[in-house]
Amino acid sequence: MHELGIVYEVINIVDRFVQENQLIKVDKIVLEVGQLSQAIPRFLEECYPAAVSETAYEDTKLEIIVLPANAKCKTCNEVYNIIEHRKICPECRGDDYELISGQEFNIKEIVAC
Repeated sequence: MHELGIVYEVINIVDRFVQENQLIKVDKIVLEVGQLSQAIPRFLEECYPAAVSETAYEDTKLEIIVLPANAKCKTCNEVYNIIEHRKICPECRGDDYELISGQEFNIKEIVAC
């Protein structure tokens, strides 16, 4: 489980942002995690309390928005989720596609004062 290291790095980035902007308190961190990223949202949520324990972020909430693994069919241009449809276009049954989302890992928002 490498998610603990990912969460530590997120906290380091947030901490630098807080110091650079002279913020007092962070209420919430919002992450965007693609379905095809190397991080599993459930594991990120499970690691988060351990990563922020006894830190300034102990009371900070974590929200994870899962981004779909969408692709565009190269045959008929249908946009579909390749996980739900097992990489097969639901419109034309083709299997040639261009991935358009799902590999992201972003700190979308830091809610602070």
